[in-house]
Amino acid sequence: MPLVALLAAPLVLVAQLLAFSPSLVAQDTGLDRGTSQTAPSTHASSAKKARKARRAAEPLKPFSRLALGGGISLMGGNLQAATNLDRYMNLRGTGNIFNYTANNINVSGFNVDAKMNFATAGASVDYYPFPNHGLRLSPGVLFYNQNWVNANVSVANGTELTLNNQSYYSLPADPITGFGTVNLHKRNPAFTITTGWGNMIPRKGGHWSFPIEIGAALIDTPTIALTLAGTGCSDPANLATCVNMATDPTVQTNLSQQITKYQKDIDPLRYYPIVSFGVAYSFRVR
Repeated sequence: MPLVALLAAPLVLVAQLLAFSPSLVAQDTGLDRGTSQTAPSTHASSAKKARKARRAAEPLKPFSRLALGGGISLMGGNLQAATNLDRYMNLRGTGNIFNYTANNINVSGFNVDAKMNFATAGASVDYYPFPNHGLRLSPGVLFYNQNWVNANVSVANGTELTLNNQSYYSLPADPITGFGTVNLHKRNPAFTITTGWGNMIPRKGGHWSFPIEIGAALIDTPTIALTLAGTGCSDPANLATCVNMATDPTVQTNLSQQITKYQKDIDPLRYYPIVSFGVAYSFRVR
């Protein structure tokens, strides 16, 4: 009997374990269900972050993302589009436009009607030496440039017009008038070089960026054209001193020398400043 009892003891122990196992399984299942009710949101958030991290770490295929942006600049309203070339470079196109007209501006006896027209388009390669940061260098070209300013001027009676240190006064019956143009597109196309901060296609992931740019367009010295008409008198009390402003040789010589002085004044604009700020949104295209 003791031997039979000794042999039977392990079987009894196995049977007891089998009897208790369903209840243990049920308890474990209940615990799992209770946990699963609170975990989905945490798991979903973690999975989303993991996907975002994987995407940021993955090398972008060339031309796989596109960014569109807009802002303001010294050349007017600014529109931009960019696509990625590799991890370090983007290809970017830029356009600017601005028009403004002002009439009947009176400045010290000169009545002025002026118009400003800015219209440019260009392209550049944005190089990011540190891809996960926004610093960039951007050589490019301004291949379309129609920036100019023109004005019509009339000189009121008694107002002095000075050309190369020579004074002229309008004859009331035939006042002095003038038309002038400043062209800011002597070199077209023109090379551009800029730097800035902000990647329109963020390498860390995400969609929004706020690019800032500063630099210059090498447009060469702006050109000035100025013509005069009407009758001007060096002594308004003496009609014998009155001449035709459009044809008198002395007036034209003085006008030419005055234009030369104006050219020197605006010569620094040969390096036309580029300053812009905007916002951009990027997305995958393939």
